[in-house]
Amino acid sequence: MGEFTSHAAAALTAAEDICGPVELEEISDRRGSAVWKASGPRGVVGIKLGTGEAAEVTAREASVLEQLPDYSVTVGRFDGGVWFVTPWLSGPSTWDVFRPVRKDDNGKDSALAAAVALCSSVADLHHDGWVHGDLQPQHGIHTDDGVRLLDFAWSRQLGTLPWSTFDGTMIHLTAPELAARIMNGPQPVETTQSADVYALAGTLWTCTTGTWPLDYETAGLGKGTPLDALRKAIAHRAIPLSTRLPWPSLQARLRHVLMAASDDRPTAAELTMLVKAADA
Repeated sequence: MGEFTSHAAAALTAAEDICGPVELEEISDRRGSAVWKASGPRGVVGIKLGTGEAAEVTAREASVLEQLPDYSVTVGRFDGGVWFVTPWLSGPSTWDVFRPVRKDDNGKDSALAAAVALCSSVADLHHDGWVHGDLQPQHGIHTDDGVRLLDFAWSRQLGTLPWSTFDGTMIHLTAPELAARIMNGPQPVETTQSADVYALAGTLWTCTTGTWPLDYETAGLGKGTPLDALRKAIAHRAIPLSTRLPWPSLQARLRHVLMAASDDRPTAAELTMLVKAADA
């Protein structure tokens, strides 16, 4: 705790103003971005600190949280970085809800309900004029009040470009047209709701199978393949989809999204209805 308070004492004060005296649990610390869970007698919050290059990313995410209607955030700066405090989201991630499915231990009813809820949450975000930009299996939290999304650092309102350079987020869930734009420019790359839907379908595919949607081995792109080579292959649709189909009814709908051209993809609202119609 000494190291934490020496970097951003005001963040701890902000957390304790909400929760009372807190106990800190470090959740992650990588590439200049660190997250703590702060638990106290009056509540639980998350504290995020960004230093170095991650300071701007952290500030950008805080700015998005300030604008979203279902989120709240307290933000501050310190010498060399940015911090924010936001209510802790309690509940399993979509990845967690699908665990019984991946273990072939039933659980499809709960997983299907979670998939519908995740798609609906993304649809609501899109309806409000936002692009998330970094949907992943761990980025939807299923709380008692519905799904809340995480990691808004690459989010933007339609018509705005809040960053100077975009080089992609999770490569395995990057839409082909987005991969091509990252390679060929111009920068900044304008992320889209259609690319979000691709990532959303890929997220649900990964939650179902435990593997990424694209079959890299068949394409001769094994572990250790450089990122640029993966991005080029994705951009040219040179990697087939996986043929592993433990849940054919759901995966047929996801395959439709992953194979479609960007202009032909369903919206997140349409994907919600497609997923809802899958057999559990």
